[in-house]
Amino acid sequence: QVQLVESGGELVQAGGSLRLSCAASGDTICIAGMGWYRQAPGKERESVAAIARTGTTAYIDSVKGRFTISMDNAKNTLYLQMDSLKSEDTAVYYCHADIYPYSTARCGRNGYWGQGTQVTVSS
Repeated sequence: QVQLVESGGELVQAGGSLRLSCAASGDTICIAGMGWYRQAPGKERESVAAIARTGTTAYIDSVKGRFTISMDNAKNTLYLQMDSLKSEDTAVYYCHADIYPYSTARCGRNGYWGQGTQVTVSS
């Protein structure tokens, strides 16, 4: 099993910056890649950014050039650097871990989620 603990969400003004962190523990060998999702009130959860262990990244168009996802494999920690924040970025942000399929008994089937951290951008 994998546990994910998030931190870094808070209230900031438009144009400001935040860095979210997600520390993974447990059976971290199960993790094939990680990503950040967000969900605003009344909206569906959407993928924001993703990264594989190799370092390959992907972003939703609305955050390209403003957000940067990174992963420290040695520390098993995922980061999301958020710059030039906009009001539209206000949401609960969730960390997610994708898993390898080699051991469903150990790693499960559906990946793992963090508890979510609130990011609120004012103005």
